[in-house]
Amino acid sequence: MKILGLDTTHKHLVIGLYDENQVVASHIESAWKKQSEHFFPALLECMEKVHWQADDLDAVVITTGPGSYTGERIAMTFAKVLCTTKPIDLYTVTTFQMVAGMRDCAVMLDARSNRAYFGICKDGKLLEESIKTLDEIKEEKAKGMRIVGDIDLIGESYVQDDFALQLLEIRDAWEKVENVHILTPHYLKEQEELVQS
Repeated sequence: MKILGLDTTHKHLVIGLYDENQVVASHIESAWKKQSEHFFPALLECMEKVHWQADDLDAVVITTGPGSYTGERIAMTFAKVLCTTKPIDLYTVTTFQMVAGMRDCAVMLDARSNRAYFGICKDGKLLEESIKTLDEIKEEKAKGMRIVGDIDLIGESYVQDDFALQLLEIRDAWEKVENVHILTPHYLKEQEELVQS
């Protein structure tokens, strides 16, 4: 089974090509607000590296956010077009799940204005999510919570993980999209604003 994995929701552009349970090609780069420019050249480079065509793909898995409003739409739009024009299955996971991989931890993703999207993951599954201030996250860290992701925002050393591999590792958590046409990005900000109003 040949699978394409994509994440454009946040500050990275992540592309993974998987043959069964193995990463056969990947591309990970920091591309904040430039994912749309780098997406197709990087995708074509990965596909050419393993001599795959779009017709070779059996499935696509994408992250749905939370993240950048525009970024969330890049991979999703591409995947929706591809999976409606060809007999290819589409799967999703949240960005939290990809960043956590199989680690039991909290994930923080920059939400701007001294806030971060905050998700708690275990065994590849998302247990809860919210938006927290950076001070609130520092308090969680002080209590001993393991936090990954944009930890440089709270003064910790950032280490970039192999997101393409982590996306494959959480394969059991991928959710199949039954109706590609109604798939929408994961807007945590909107949900938070509704709760506060």
